[in-house]
Amino acid sequence: MPALTRRNLLISGGVGAGLVVAWAAWPRTYLPHLATAPGETAFGACLKIGRDGQVIVAVPQVEHGQGVYTVLAQIVADELGADWRTVGVEAAPIGPLYANALGAETLFSGAFTHIPESLREEAWTRDALMLTAGSTSVRQFEAPLREAGAAARVLLCKAAARRWDVAWEECDTEGGFVVHNAQRLRFAELAASAASETLPDELPLRLGEDGRLSGQSLPRLDVPAKVDGSANFVADVRLPDMVFASIRQGPRATSRLLSVNKAAAEKVRGVVAVVENAQWVAAVATSWWSANLALTALAPRFADDGPALDDAAITRALDAALAAPGHRVAGSGDLAAVFRGARVIEAEYVALPALHGAVETPAATAQWQNQRLELWIATQSPSLARAAAADAIGVAEGQVIVHPMMVGGAFGAALEPDVARQVAVLAVRLRRPVQLMWSRGESLLQDRVRAPAKARMTARIAANGAILGWQAKIAVAPTGHDMAARMMPGSLLRRVAGALPGAADGYAMSGAVPAYRLPAFAIDHHPAEIPLATGHLRGGADGYTAFFTECFIEELAQAAGSEPMSYRVGMLGGDPRLARCLTTVAALGGWGGGIAGSGQGIACHAVAGSAIAVLAEAQVDDDGRPRIDRLVAAVDCGRAINPDVVRQQIEGGLMFGTGIATARAASYRDGLAQVRMFGDLQLPTLDDAPEVTVELIAASNDPGNDPGGVSDLGVPAVAPAIANALHAATGVRRRTLPLRSMP
Repeated sequence: MPALTRRNLLISGGVGAGLVVAWAAWPRTYLPHLATAPGETAFGACLKIGRDGQVIVAVPQVEHGQGVYTVLAQIVADELGADWRTVGVEAAPIGPLYANALGAETLFSGAFTHIPESLREEAWTRDALMLTAGSTSVRQFEAPLREAGAAARVLLCKAAARRWDVAWEECDTEGGFVVHNAQRLRFAELAASAASETLPDELPLRLGEDGRLSGQSLPRLDVPAKVDGSANFVADVRLPDMVFASIRQGPRATSRLLSVNKAAAEKVRGVVAVVENAQWVAAVATSWWSANLALTALAPRFADDGPALDDAAITRALDAALAAPGHRVAGSGDLAAVFRGARVIEAEYVALPALHGAVETPAATAQWQNQRLELWIATQSPSLARAAAADAIGVAEGQVIVHPMMVGGAFGAALEPDVARQVAVLAVRLRRPVQLMWSRGESLLQDRVRAPAKARMTARIAANGAILGWQAKIAVAPTGHDMAARMMPGSLLRRVAGALPGAADGYAMSGAVPAYRLPAFAIDHHPAEIPLATGHLRGGADGYTAFFTECFIEELAQAAGSEPMSYRVGMLGGDPRLARCLTTVAALGGWGGGIAGSGQGIACHAVAGSAIAVLAEAQVDDDGRPRIDRLVAAVDCGRAINPDVVRQQIEGGLMFGTGIATARAASYRDGLAQVRMFGDLQLPTLDDAPEVTVELIAASNDPGNDPGGVSDLGVPAVAPAIANALHAATGVRRRTLPLRSMP
């Protein structure tokens, strides 16, 4: 098949003449549409300065505890020369200038493998695909935010220079003032006139490290309001005449509602309405508690003609996928020749479905008024939520206004737009404001889990322990394809991709290619057909691919009679960053070689342009459950905008990864999820949480030293480090994740 390019796509008409027309209509220049209040002056799409001196940064990413409001605002303030005490943030409106093409690449590119990256990025920009996921916020937006700050700085300097009758190049900014020798003018005094100045052909960015906000551990902007309770989440939204709704859905997308007991529900005090849909039913009342009681009284019954789902069916699907031909993800050398007639080392690993377990359940508030829907929602994808709401009620997307709220730690679950569809339907049907919140049980029953996966690993090592050949066959559902189909049903790219041959799912296989020096290797994806909805979970597919790789490399080190840390370092000839992380964590954590009885394990991984090594100390309690006593991490994430935020994210990722490694997995019987309550997850508590130490490997603040992603970085290496520690403690190798499962 000839390579698909923009040129031959246009010449051939692609998959229809409509594609050519749509492409030709795409704008190439997008204008800012940042709203301003009285007394505010907008500088482009990301920055406003008020008459009171307040600097407002429009942040295109959602704050869900990762510190993005602080870090992205810090980038602008640093380049602008602002006083941090005057900096605030607001959610950016939906628009192409705020699209996160890198986030879309991380989540969806595997579904569009044959479509050129430039074409994908242009499509996602045109569609204003705003996403917060995949450790992409700083990597995507640092450059445009630096330019926004620099542009405003130049305009302010020009306005001041005009008043002082000096060259603007002789002016600078610091602490919220434009300065020239002893002369000083506040930003507030200059903002209105500065907006009418023009930018030079070449935009000067700040150089050097002196006096910079970037690299400082500045106080987080979101914390004070969260501490005093003034921060607003969806559950805090109150509108006149608002009612509350609780919902019950069929267990799968193929489910259909059969019957409800309306008479019983109407006896519950405060019930306003019962709204039925083909796949769900909602009870609406004057309080959420009454609505949820009414929902129980409704006793809805669903039918499902789809294939049966249980734990055994998942196992069969993974085994069947491994028995079928796979798609090559990466490879090098003649692996067949390396393995032919040789003694090889083999192992199989399994990762069971993993639940999000977010504290805040899916929720949204909507109001239908004057042929317009206003939507307050906790979402990591505001543009997808808007599209879903508009489609659900049959209106244009321009008739839907989305107010993105701070999210209570969704870990990827808030990417899904289901609650936007449902609350839009309720608002139109009821003709009054409504707040829909899923119950804890509903959120667990409907969770789009991290996909279950099974890996068949094979390797041959030389007499000196060197790896001669490496093969990884991984059976896992094509989560990237599934997410693209579910979240972007009308995407133009999907029309194109549907006419092209299948390939490996890049999202589902992320992190599967080892960082080690391998003369011959093959990594294959075996797509598994599982009747189970899968989605994005913090850490992504790296959460299981790192487990497979780092446990297997440990087994190879053992077979070679080598100390595990040194064995890894010796195989990392092309990755000095990972090697430095390993040696740093070994020195910091008092690595004793992982000898039998030590309870120490080690692992490393690279993701999102960053590297990490984790040392774990663990043992097994009398009841057979793992207990993790200590975690030490060494991190190389390039230039850190705010080191404290980086540490917080690594610490949070380590604890999240510990939960995934030791808590209860999702399980299914008779088509239903068996984990129904938060306590059923058996997550680590404060009492049994490990001691955590994080060391950031120093990096230059030189702008050329790009920052890597950190939100996902702490997750992948934890599980294999703990697994290796448990092997050192007990002599038993646990190859199933979570690690409470014995081999």
